[in-house]
Amino acid sequence: MEQVAPIALVTGSFMPKPDPETHLVVDALAQLGLQAEIVSWDANIDWARFSLVVVRTPWDYFQHLDKFLAWLKQVDAVTRLTNPRRLITWNCHKGYLRQLAEAGLPTVPTIWLERNCPNPAELLAADDYFRQWDDIVVKPAISIGAINILRTQPSSPAFIEHLHQLLATDDVLIQPFLPSIVRSGEVSLIFFGGNFSHAVRKVPCAGDYRVQDLYGGSVQPYAASQREISLSQDALEALPVASSYARVDLVSHDDHWVIMEVEIIEPELFLAADPSAACRFAETLLNLVNQ
Repeated sequence: MEQVAPIALVTGSFMPKPDPETHLVVDALAQLGLQAEIVSWDANIDWARFSLVVVRTPWDYFQHLDKFLAWLKQVDAVTRLTNPRRLITWNCHKGYLRQLAEAGLPTVPTIWLERNCPNPAELLAADDYFRQWDDIVVKPAISIGAINILRTQPSSPAFIEHLHQLLATDDVLIQPFLPSIVRSGEVSLIFFGGNFSHAVRKVPCAGDYRVQDLYGGSVQPYAASQREISLSQDALEALPVASSYARVDLVSHDDHWVIMEVEIIEPELFLAADPSAACRFAETLLNLVNQ
């Protein structure tokens, strides 16, 4: 193989937890004859020296969004990004879920409130959805890993307090709490180059509802059904541009699968759950380098 410039696997400077899997990608790329370096997105380096910049685990990006978006523009001007800059920018704000719903895809019912909106309590009191919910989840539109999320009751003073705190700096989503998350967790399907690779089930620890390992959640291997794969593929086909890697999170609601998230920017890909997953990801990146 002709020697090619190294691939950058992008991480963050201030991580809520250690990156558990990018080293697996480095090893898999090395088996294909490709050199890879793990570098922080805010590192002061010459990004043009990389053949491909893979935005993998910048788990602090949402705390510095303007700077991160400016970095994407800078890198996009001198080399190739995967996933593409347009797709990453689209995925930064959870408003993408609204677009998926408008395209006819099943998503979690959601009320959207804009930053600094006046009289949010009055808006909610007039909302038909909200009046039917007695257990809700409130979350910012730009965040990761259930950070700043609150499960509460609509009548709780904590709800209004948290809502006002979030609205001072963020757009906000309000959703019904789905009991299926406690019973059976979330299902995550991982795709490379648009092709299904593997799946896991993420379950919360006893007494919690958050599936992330930061809160005691755990991950189990999972055999995805064709129905789950098809729904996830429908979600990927609705993206503004094709993804080279993605994770689609599904939950059960009223006995139907709905889309919780489509993770494009920095999804944990649970590569350790499948012995061949890192190799499949590396082969996808090799194909991009050769294009």
